[in-house]
Amino acid sequence: MALDDDDIAEKLRRSVGRFVRAVRARADTVPPAQATALGTLDREGPRTIAELAAAHRVKHQSMSRTVGDLEGLGLVSRSRNERDGRSFLIAITPAGTEALEGDRRTRRRWLADTLARQLTPDERRVLLAVPDLLDRLSEAAERSARPRPGAAESGTER
Repeated sequence: MALDDDDIAEKLRRSVGRFVRAVRARADTVPPAQATALGTLDREGPRTIAELAAAHRVKHQSMSRTVGDLEGLGLVSRSRNERDGRSFLIAITPAGTEALEGDRRTRRRWLADTLARQLTPDERRVLLAVPDLLDRLSEAAERSARPRPGAAESGTER
């Protein structure tokens, strides 16, 4: 049987999207927009709202609302940006780290239970190769990503 890259790409796109939606619907404890912002702050350290908006490809206003919600919950803090006194740096708080870790734990537990119930040991062994393959594809996509003119600077949607 010949490999058709377009068919593989479409099946993968559809399956990954369905999988992400299923995990979010059943295991998320933090709303997706908040979880992705917290994850970025956890991995990369303090960022401005404009930097967060650009990283997540959302409008500045949307990220500002998300950050405001997180700040209201005590999950992030805001401090004056020493490099640019007109802006603030947003940082994850210990409570934010705890919420993010709890969300990750819940998803991991749900996924492990589902794997054990739905897949045979041989199928689980096959699945072990998938994360490395997806990481390679993600790295290739990140290397080839070209921001739209003006999007990174303005924090507008891309």
